[in-house]
Amino acid sequence: MVRRKSAAFETLKVHGIRIGGFLGLQRSTIGVLAMVVLVGMGERMAERFLPIYILALGGGALAVGLLQAMDNLLSALYAFPGGYLSDRVGTKKSLLIFNMLAMAGFAVAIFAPTWQAVLIGAVLFISWSAISLPATVSLIYRVLPLHKRTMGVSMHSLVRRIPMALGPLLGGFFISVWGEQDGVRVAFGAALAMAVVALVLQQMMIEDDTRDKSAVPSDACSLKPEKNPVKLFHLMNPAMKRLLVSDILIRFCEQIPYAFVVIWAMKTIADPVSAVQFGLLTTIEMATAVLVYIPVAYLADRGGKKLFVLITFVFFTCFPLVLLFCRTFEWLIAAFILRGLKEFGEPTRKSLIMDLSPDHCKAGMFGLYYLIRDVVVSAAALGGAFLWQISPETNLISAFVFGAIGTVGFAIYGRDIRVPGSNREAKFDRL
Repeated sequence: MVRRKSAAFETLKVHGIRIGGFLGLQRSTIGVLAMVVLVGMGERMAERFLPIYILALGGGALAVGLLQAMDNLLSALYAFPGGYLSDRVGTKKSLLIFNMLAMAGFAVAIFAPTWQAVLIGAVLFISWSAISLPATVSLIYRVLPLHKRTMGVSMHSLVRRIPMALGPLLGGFFISVWGEQDGVRVAFGAALAMAVVALVLQQMMIEDDTRDKSAVPSDACSLKPEKNPVKLFHLMNPAMKRLLVSDILIRFCEQIPYAFVVIWAMKTIADPVSAVQFGLLTTIEMATAVLVYIPVAYLADRGGKKLFVLITFVFFTCFPLVLLFCRTFEWLIAAFILRGLKEFGEPTRKSLIMDLSPDHCKAGMFGLYYLIRDVVVSAAALGGAFLWQISPETNLISAFVFGAIGTVGFAIYGRDIRVPGSNREAKFDRL
């Protein structure tokens, strides 16, 4: 009996190792994923309802637009220094700093319940994902083999969707119990507690990686992380620049209506949904995204990546047009399934950026990409507020037009990349 139990345990252990290897799971990546779940869960319980919270505190449509514009702008401004700091001091130390900033922002939102204070606190927490993303993706590329990197990035994206799915559902429950003001404050309190736990876990599990020279080729070891974004831009691959232009147009499509989707569903349509129902819609969106991540990552690690990114851009483009015709909860379910499918190739796009980045400054180049993209796109959210004031239909149709231009442009000018598992050198398609 003992031998049978021992054999069963060994079999289970072997299968666990194989599954972990297939999914690109290691100690450091597990530590990062735990952080993503905990901080993300706390963040999403409140962040998703910030437009409603701001309106409840006396802010107007322009304040909501300012919130979303600020999110994009800070995501841009934080991305590059976040990447540079990761290249300079390592993932572990940089994530410690980023989490403490988010905790400070949660505290401001808890103890100063005015819409102006919420905007100030949001400066510290609303772009946590952006400032930490270059560090986490860089760590994945450092610890995983070449043929598992898209899978690693996909696991990160998949795990991020767990709090995105469950957080709004819990936030909607808090609002239904304590109201739009106190319910969101309770969510911020839970967010602060989860961030503390995440900080402890990440420092225990993530290995110290300060300028680990074994992670880069010998000819790049002598190079220092580049802190000048202008100089770094000159190192950007032409294929990445073309991807960047298309991505900017696609993000205009996403961000013009982004902050107003919850208002469309809960305030504008003929048959408005409740906070709990909107939380359920978000859960459906994230569940859809989770279902496609692993199979797409498996295929993208073994072939070209352009097709997967292009399909993603198509889903981005279709969502605002479909949303325009959704006036009931049942039809909104279909729209949010489509919204979830826009994540089809997002991890592949992030992996493509890292493949195109120099080995000695991958996090910095990743951050620079987001710096340029989100500085430009930050205007879209504020512009979306003015378009919404003209009419919600104008907002959604304008978003669709930007998406269509970006998708067609990438289909024509985008370039593919294939990274053979046995070869360290990436092979780029040339013009």
